[in-house]
Amino acid sequence: MLEHILHRNNLNAAYYKVTKNKGSHGVDGVPTSELKAQISEEWDTIHDQLLKGTYQPSPVRRIEIPKTNGGKRKLGIPTVMDRTIQQALNLYLQSMYDPKFSPQSYGFRPGKRAHDAVRQAKAYINEGYTWVIDIDLEKFFDQVNHDRLMRTLSFRIKDPRVLRLIRKYLQAGIMEGGLTTPNRKGTPQGSPLSPLLSNIVLDELDKELESRGLRFVRFADDCQIYAGSKRAAERILRNMT
Repeated sequence: MLEHILHRNNLNAAYYKVTKNKGSHGVDGVPTSELKAQISEEWDTIHDQLLKGTYQPSPVRRIEIPKTNGGKRKLGIPTVMDRTIQQALNLYLQSMYDPKFSPQSYGFRPGKRAHDAVRQAKAYINEGYTWVIDIDLEKFFDQVNHDRLMRTLSFRIKDPRVLRLIRKYLQAGIMEGGLTTPNRKGTPQGSPLSPLLSNIVLDELDKELESRGLRFVRFADDCQIYAGSKRAAERILRNMT
């Protein structure tokens, strides 16, 4: 599997996405405008390290951006080289996992937008499901259990080199104020791979809601469950506890 991830065509697609998105530099200070030159100089060595399992990702650079509610959202910015490798992982794994995700999952998925989630919510309301239970998984990205995530990934990813590389990215550490701290849980927001990993974790929730016959819309870590009446909504809440 790792050879497919590192195939030239997949890497070119990853490089295009990283340079198109631009974004801030990582801990090494290299901007996306210098990524091509860096690849030219360093890729042979990095490619060899990736295949041997000796490649060590750099820590992510911690930044904070304001949230609409007045708080701050913490982002972890990988180096542009690590962004490219993560994007290559993301592109390949997304083709494996995305077709199996629930159609009611709308966050961070190709071909789906927030407008599509709103459209589905309106469709439920037009069907008479006028009561809504809104579930927000607070600080979800920061709380993902690494061991449980890796166990879930191992069900479908059979190449141990890929699993080890993903775990290295999860635990690469966070640099803030010149100091690096270990990362024992969570998937850093700002990483190209984190949205897919979060959907893989939350797919368990989606499948459980589907098995109960509930009508719902999930966008990232926010889920809305629709019921036809107050009594039905109360029954859903009782059954979920």
